[in-house]
Amino acid sequence: MTRSRSIFLLADAALVLLATFLLAGCGSGGGSARADAATPKRVNGQPATIGVANNRRLGKILVDSRGRTLYLFKHSASRGACIGACAKAWPPLRSSGKPVVRGGAKASLVGTVARSDGRPQATYNGHPLYLFVKDTKSGDTKGEDLTAFGGTWFAVSPAGNLVKPKPKVQPPPPPPPPPNPIPQNNGGDHDGDNNGGPSDGDGNV
Repeated sequence: MTRSRSIFLLADAALVLLATFLLAGCGSGGGSARADAATPKRVNGQPATIGVANNRRLGKILVDSRGRTLYLFKHSASRGACIGACAKAWPPLRSSGKPVVRGGAKASLVGTVARSDGRPQATYNGHPLYLFVKDTKSGDTKGEDLTAFGGTWFAVSPAGNLVKPKPKVQPPPPPPPPPNPIPQNNGGDHDGDNNGGPSDGDGNV
């Protein structure tokens, strides 16, 4: 009887140890999962660079690190943000952290705003900044004063305002032709044979 009882006690102890081991393993796994879930995702990338270029057509305008023109989107409040097909034609200037400024851009005017995908977009004077897909090299301003996707696109000045294209200077009119040295209407004396000289009185006209 004593031997049987000892066997049962040993079996119970083994079960308790096994259960403790299993619970410890499960607890460790659960704690790891919670820690991973609590870790925020890192946003890859670098801060955008915003500089100033002197464009021969528009004057001083904002550009990115590659010298490409930066634009703002002027639209009605009901239009909303530039997403979908609009964002493909006008890619937002991404920035991981506050943008870096150079060449006359103002650090006090830069910032970021979260887009619908949660990723930040660079801003200047509160305006979200965009590139234009048809600007293939520095100095291009093909998006300037272009109406598309429910609004109009403009380059941005270092002061943070939209830049309107300068009016085209019309060339001056050509000077009037010099006076004809040959007298007209025969000098006004109607005497055709002397081309404006004193009338010779011969009556020829």
